[in-house]
Amino acid sequence: MSVWSAVLLAAVICLGLKAVGYLVPPKVLERPRPARISDLLTVALLAALVAVQTLGDGQAVIVDARVPAVLVAAGLLWLRQSFLVVVVAAAVTAALLRLFGLAG
Repeated sequence: MSVWSAVLLAAVICLGLKAVGYLVPPKVLERPRPARISDLLTVALLAALVAVQTLGDGQAVIVDARVPAVLVAAGLLWLRQSFLVVVVAAAVTAALLRLFGLAG
């Protein structure tokens, strides 16, 4: 199977799942349990994406300047700083660590 075949197959599967989603009655989705699961699933998927983009490099796990930068960003978000401050502080953290050779 080529890469393009896999991409097309994944696209068809995603389209099929989306179409099946429209067949679910609204009464089922309005219950508390499915609503809570969908809310938590969104957060879990976003956290997984951040972890993969921060620590992943192909098939290897790499710990470099991105890890402290994400930790700084998480701390500032926890302190409810503005998004611009969070992004600039994380970028400066990564840049300084790389400048001084403390992280790859």
